[in-house]
Amino acid sequence: MSNNDSGRYLLAHKNVGDIRGNFFVPGYQRGYRWTRHDVTRLLDDIWNSKGKDYSLQPIVVKLHCQAEDPFEQEWELIDGQQRLTTLYLILRYMQKETNQGIGAPYQLRYQTREKSGNYIDSLEESSHEDNIDNFHMFEAYGAIDTWFKQGGDKFQRNNIAGQLHSMLFNSVRVIWYEAPAHVDAIPLFTRLNVGRIPLTDAELVKAELLSSVRRQSTERAHEIAAQWDGIERDLHNEDIWAFVSGLAKANADERYPTRISLLLDTMADEAGKPGGKRPRYHTFDTLQPVIQSNYQGFWKRVVALHAQILGWYQLPAIYNKIGFLVACGQSFGDLANAARSKRKSEFDNYLIDQIRNQLKVQAADLGELSYEDRSKKLIELLLLMNAETSSRASMRMPFAKHLEEHWSLEHIHAQNADLLNKADQWKTWLSTHRPALDAIASSDDAAEIEGIRKAIDRALTEIDSGRSGAFSSEKFSALSTTILKVLSRDTAPDHSIQNLALLSSAHNSRLNSSVFEVKRQMILELDREGSYVPACTRNVFLKYYADADAQQAHFWSERDKISYLDAIRGILQPYLL
Repeated sequence: MSNNDSGRYLLAHKNVGDIRGNFFVPGYQRGYRWTRHDVTRLLDDIWNSKGKDYSLQPIVVKLHCQAEDPFEQEWELIDGQQRLTTLYLILRYMQKETNQGIGAPYQLRYQTREKSGNYIDSLEESSHEDNIDNFHMFEAYGAIDTWFKQGGDKFQRNNIAGQLHSMLFNSVRVIWYEAPAHVDAIPLFTRLNVGRIPLTDAELVKAELLSSVRRQSTERAHEIAAQWDGIERDLHNEDIWAFVSGLAKANADERYPTRISLLLDTMADEAGKPGGKRPRYHTFDTLQPVIQSNYQGFWKRVVALHAQILGWYQLPAIYNKIGFLVACGQSFGDLANAARSKRKSEFDNYLIDQIRNQLKVQAADLGELSYEDRSKKLIELLLLMNAETSSRASMRMPFAKHLEEHWSLEHIHAQNADLLNKADQWKTWLSTHRPALDAIASSDDAAEIEGIRKAIDRALTEIDSGRSGAFSSEKFSALSTTILKVLSRDTAPDHSIQNLALLSSAHNSRLNSSVFEVKRQMILELDREGSYVPACTRNVFLKYYADADAQQAHFWSERDKISYLDAIRGILQPYLL
């Protein structure tokens, strides 16, 4: 749908009971194909709406034959055949089986399947297998019958039918989407059906907005359409999108095919967030009357939200705080609404308070948090440490890269290889630890390390031979223990934050059960490859936090841990209780 066309589309809400006319289903469409499950789900959705306003998927039509009498008017039904047919069958069932109403206030006919148009009224069991359309209509009618009969005896079914009939005429509505006469229906049908791209809230809002503007100024409608596209383009900048949405690109494309929807959802929720699952077309339903009453005020608010995002993007300290909160699950909309009534300094203090409330960690308890029972909290703390480190360098944290990965805690120094029980794992572990021995070798222990290297070479030869029993788990356990004793210098197991760093799960699996020197070399290799390694994780393995007089590159000592914990406390101090 082009910008020029979108302004001429007519949108409205129509209660099901207000749909009038003859609907012509053109030959380019397939026939009726809804299953029993589809029909039952529609009935359940309507019933569960409990008489509140409830919007079904849009009905997309194009005027086919004008008439003064609305019952005689004919529409080309571009999208919505399955829903209108099912609603027709429901209304017919209630008329025939429960004496509710007089059937559907509209008719359906088919360009190439005239018998289908006849069968929808007769529903004769004897001819339900004459063609595939008949079969699915008969099955749908059976599903409707089953749904009503679950309600109890005929008196209870009649009561349910009365309530359902009232909903269809008073609260259950379709979004009536009327295409202009010049639009080619086949490409539009293809986009909506063959391509499986449903109309989004944003498309409906855009059409309503441009229709309202065009009634006063065609030129202004073109300006707003261009601004709309500019906002959408800005939000496709992954660095901008990541910090306000908290979504990786793959998830974003599925949830927000049009990214301006995030701003529209925020505006719709200002009047009150829906409880539970977001109702279908809640945003459009909420914003349509706002647009109709004051489209200028509506558009001014959209532009202001967009400007606010760009303003935050230019301020790394604000950008990083918001990105952290959103990554932890807080709503961009809540933060945007809080910013409306606050000066810059007040909003910055508000963000600090929000982060403090998110963490809920006492400064004195920081060193006591353990990997074994507080892993989620430790991941949040280390993420914030990376964000705050970026802020101190007046840089934006790369949330776009961060959101592409699943993150886990990596022990800076591990003490055992007990989790490894396969030959290929043993080979990888031994191969990666052999260079670490080379890195720490000195004249004092050269003979010992040379003996271990030869033992590793023999083990690798035995593993490569593939002979059963040539190299066993017992041999690996003994050899790995010897290697770790040399590389670890007898450091004690430690699951606290002073021995943990943030690393993607994919990279973590490569480093599992390795000692510090092996991990240091692998981290440097990942960094050289261009893989995303969080800044603080890289700093740890480069000994950035160690005291200058305590530098020894190949081990993670108790003194290193203390220096690292002090650095964490210092960086996170404003956010700790």
